[in-house]
Amino acid sequence: RATAAAAGGARARVSGIRVQLETVATGGERTTTPDADAPQAALPQFRGFDRFQSFYADLQARPTDQVTGIVSVNVLGQVPTNPINEIFYEKRGIPRSVLGADYTPGTVTDERVKVHHASLSWDDRMFQLDGFYRTGHYHWGYEGDCFGLYRDAFYGLNTDIYNADAPIGFEVAGKRRFDGLKVAYGQELWWGANPALIAKYRRAVGPVIATGIYQEDVSTAAGAAATSAALPVAQTRKATLVLEHARGPFDFTLGGIWSGSTKQGQRFDFIEQTSGGPTVRQDEVFASDALGAKFKLTFQQGRWNWYLQTARMGLVADGGPTAALTYTGWSLKDVGTGNQTNVITGLLVNQGPWQIAPNVLWQKPIIGPIPFGAPSPSRPRNIEVQNDPFAVRANRETFGLELLLGYDPTPGTWMWAWDNDVREDARFAASLDLVYRHLPTTRDAATYVTAAQARAVFPGATPPRDLWEVRGRTVSRLGPSTRVATTLFVGDGEPNGENTRVVHRFGGEARVAWRSLAFSGSARFNDWGSYDYHRDFNLTFPAQYAADLGYTLGAPRWLSTTPQTSVGVRGIYRTLDVHSPRYLPDPGSGAGGSEWEFRTYLNLAL
Repeated sequence: RATAAAAGGARARVSGIRVQLETVATGGERTTTPDADAPQAALPQFRGFDRFQSFYADLQARPTDQVTGIVSVNVLGQVPTNPINEIFYEKRGIPRSVLGADYTPGTVTDERVKVHHASLSWDDRMFQLDGFYRTGHYHWGYEGDCFGLYRDAFYGLNTDIYNADAPIGFEVAGKRRFDGLKVAYGQELWWGANPALIAKYRRAVGPVIATGIYQEDVSTAAGAAATSAALPVAQTRKATLVLEHARGPFDFTLGGIWSGSTKQGQRFDFIEQTSGGPTVRQDEVFASDALGAKFKLTFQQGRWNWYLQTARMGLVADGGPTAALTYTGWSLKDVGTGNQTNVITGLLVNQGPWQIAPNVLWQKPIIGPIPFGAPSPSRPRNIEVQNDPFAVRANRETFGLELLLGYDPTPGTWMWAWDNDVREDARFAASLDLVYRHLPTTRDAATYVTAAQARAVFPGATPPRDLWEVRGRTVSRLGPSTRVATTLFVGDGEPNGENTRVVHRFGGEARVAWRSLAFSGSARFNDWGSYDYHRDFNLTFPAQYAADLGYTLGAPRWLSTTPQTSVGVRGIYRTLDVHSPRYLPDPGSGAGGSEWEFRTYLNLAL
């Protein structure tokens, strides 16, 4: 009996426990946030002192050596209502005022206990199955998915911040006779996806590697919207066929896509310039508008690396964003939407530890955007709310120039790997990325999320303009227990909505780890805040400063999304002006405002 009990105990166990205990003190001047003695309903409710407690238990089940499942449960204690970053995961536990059926006032508290994430791994001799709930998965970009149908689903802390239940689903990879076959199915395979089934089959046919992918949306996503950055679109189906061939230093990729056929027959407006001025015309989506093609040629020999890519995508032939890297970390990429023709080419030259990498992009929509103020009855298109068959957003007409410079004396730890901050073993590695975009037209309308988590449409978009940005990054491993990583940026930016103000922003951040001490700090000037709605509505702060100093049990882990056992302090300070949220003008002085937050934290992680 003792042996059986021991075996049973090994099959189910508590694999982790986490405790987060914090204090939160806030304040400010000339801000709409009231003092603690007169709190408001909106967050932050007051300026003053509050507390925070959150607890996690990770439960692991292992019925056999081939199957492992993990469920992490979060239980809330006290939830603060004063943080100046007012959107956070534990916000779900704040009581809300409601009216009962008889209009009697009351309060309700949602989800004091919630499953934070879960995963399942089943390693069978015929297949590998991985299930995920709020646990990330990789894309298929290096497996023949050059149109980006199956997207990467690692979002860091963002799904927590917006309390999004994504991704949800499972992925099965075949083995033996089913080698080359992958199937994914789920309610939300990536953030903002419709419930869908995606199947991929990849195999060699003589000297060519062929990959076929089919996607069928089984329904339209339901529920409240979390953020404008991840909104579902109309239910559809997609299919791609990609052929790859290598010959000497050349690699050839040729692909075709069929997407959006469900939109055939839908009508749309467009603007035609005539001798009498802009005139509204109407057309409809044809079967050929669901077709698109892409060709990519790469060349590698010695220190020379070159690629050329071009695509012609029908009006509704939407794929997904490019996730795979070509040679290096260029910013100018194919955005993957329909209604465009594009040409992209780049050259990477390796010279010792140096990388010199110019890159050029040209893209143009087949049917251009409808500007705000166009003749009636036309209006800027929007696919998320108004269900237009297509819209001009990321596929806006663009001519882009980029120069990427890199210095990495230890190329064995690739500078462009997602976890390079941790893996880099050079005493100093750095990159500098200069990007210029010429944008000669406006865009169609963007979607934003209201306070009630409903979707709404901006009346228009930003005007034609030119934008530039410079980004620098350094990584240094100064010793076995010391490392430093920094980023710097300066440039122009524009909002997602219709506000015409150009944002001239700059700033940077640094992270330092020395033995068990960890420090991170940032300074940003005339920049948007940390949430998507800040950029949607062009809400900026004149200055933003943040710092965190902690002492950890063991070496600090930078990339972990869960806390270590640590104790420390954290602070945020912002200045406010007429472009900032929560700014309360002083008619007498016209002086700016400020808001600040100071935290202490004690985290236990087992």
